[in-house]
Amino acid sequence: MFEGQPKGLYALALANTGERFGYYTMLAIFTLFLQAKFGFAETSALQIYGGFLAAAYFMPLIGGILADRFGFGKMITTGLAIMFIGYALLAIPSGMGTVGIASMFGALFLIACGTGLFKGNLQVMVGNLYDNPTYSQKRDTAFSLFYMAINIGALFAPTAAEKITDYFMTKAHLIYDPAIPALAHQLQEGTISETGRQTLLTAANQMSDAFATQGNDLAQFGNYYISQLSTSYHYAFAVACISLIISAAIYFGFRYTFKSADYNSKTAKNTNHVEEVLTPKETKDRVVALLLVFAVVIFFWMAFHQNGGTMTLFARDYTNKAVTGITRFGFDVWNLVLLIIVIYGSFSVAQAKETKGKLISGIVVLVALIAFFIKYANMPETMNIQPQIFQHFNPCFVVALTPFSILLFGTLAKKGKEPSAPRKIGLGMLVAAIGFSIMAAGSVGQVSPADLKDVGGVSQALVSPSWLISTYLVLTFAELLLSPMGISFVSKVAPPKYKGMMMGGWFVATAIGNYATSIIGHLWSSHLALWMVWSVLIILCLLSALFMFSIMKKLEKVAK
Repeated sequence: MFEGQPKGLYALALANTGERFGYYTMLAIFTLFLQAKFGFAETSALQIYGGFLAAAYFMPLIGGILADRFGFGKMITTGLAIMFIGYALLAIPSGMGTVGIASMFGALFLIACGTGLFKGNLQVMVGNLYDNPTYSQKRDTAFSLFYMAINIGALFAPTAAEKITDYFMTKAHLIYDPAIPALAHQLQEGTISETGRQTLLTAANQMSDAFATQGNDLAQFGNYYISQLSTSYHYAFAVACISLIISAAIYFGFRYTFKSADYNSKTAKNTNHVEEVLTPKETKDRVVALLLVFAVVIFFWMAFHQNGGTMTLFARDYTNKAVTGITRFGFDVWNLVLLIIVIYGSFSVAQAKETKGKLISGIVVLVALIAFFIKYANMPETMNIQPQIFQHFNPCFVVALTPFSILLFGTLAKKGKEPSAPRKIGLGMLVAAIGFSIMAAGSVGQVSPADLKDVGGVSQALVSPSWLISTYLVLTFAELLLSPMGISFVSKVAPPKYKGMMMGGWFVATAIGNYATSIIGHLWSSHLALWMVWSVLIILCLLSALFMFSIMKKLEKVAK
């Protein structure tokens, strides 16, 4: 799996890991932040969330065009600097009025611009490493490893956000209660119901020290709670600044390992790289094929990126916040890390060529298992969780399942039966439909979010966390089939002089899909039965898969 890869892959992957850690820490709590601080309704919060994701994934098109002209390395460096300024601005606690909202949008704009210059161009440089015939057969595996590195950063992000939030809330003698922010804003606006007032009063009495400091005044307590929770979210955003510094240190410190990949169509003539020559028809066929794939993945990202939107709201409003039994295992990130160590150690035992290597790997596995059982035995009987923590399951599953994915497709490749990248994308859409079928089943009997507003938006019939965990697991299978394979397909098929632009096109498709998440946000705020909201995504994924398989021959032809 790791054998025979160029060193530059690891340097670029780790640089991306740091940046993604900060990005996903911010994203884990962003929707919650919008509602807690500014009192935005679900529709507005999800529209802002979708708009930001769209901007962050649209800007790589501009970044790719600039890199095709000025160079990938220059754009990546500029992107790091702009992102840092954006995250720093977002980390500064600001008011809840016009100035605070303007500051937030300014920060989001800078983060989106910096991401556009950094993300796509970094991936093009990874692809450039594999234009070398020595490594060309390892391209798909390389992008799977690169994608795994992204998710290592994302794995720790929700926990980082939760721990920082908990620390500052505890310091203010407060505990997280998902119903309080909405009820506090309703009290401010004079729209709270008597039931809502009683719910807020009960919650305030459970935090008697903080309630007393506010003179046992419910309105003052509500304002205090909103202020402290919002500030804790701002401090969590500061994690991104620190992670970017680490990312930049890795990028510049190990630049020598991938310097040979920092070329575009204009500068290739000054290197030893021999650029592929295409006829106008071949160029057109490749661009058309890529555009067709982009059209399909729009609907995958529309569905998949519900994780920071409606799926987080489902975790907050419909899912049990107290977990017991074996379910506790998944809500401690270090348990997940130990599980990952066991998986990778076991693969190392199986693949090591020397007895010494097998022995060391076996010891690592044994120590990890012992540590896990000790840690699990000392966990509290009941764990209280925050909604954003569910977002660490997807990156955990990506990291844990990547070796199995590489092994499976490697074995099929040796037998000449590995599905093509376009076929994997089509299969990914089918699997995504299965994932949202689980969400639909778990939502049967639940009232619509619109019907929950009078009681703070939290259901009286909370469901097991297993519904969300199972959905994340199945969506991860879909993601592994679609995302790294799609990026690999773009890097392989894109005409040389349009590499940056075409990688940017992949992100534009992602951007459109991200913005389309807000469509589901509109449905979320309606009186539509909850299972029907998820059914919309199921239908869209199935239709996309059908379209993908209908154009399969055309796609596989250009991928040869």
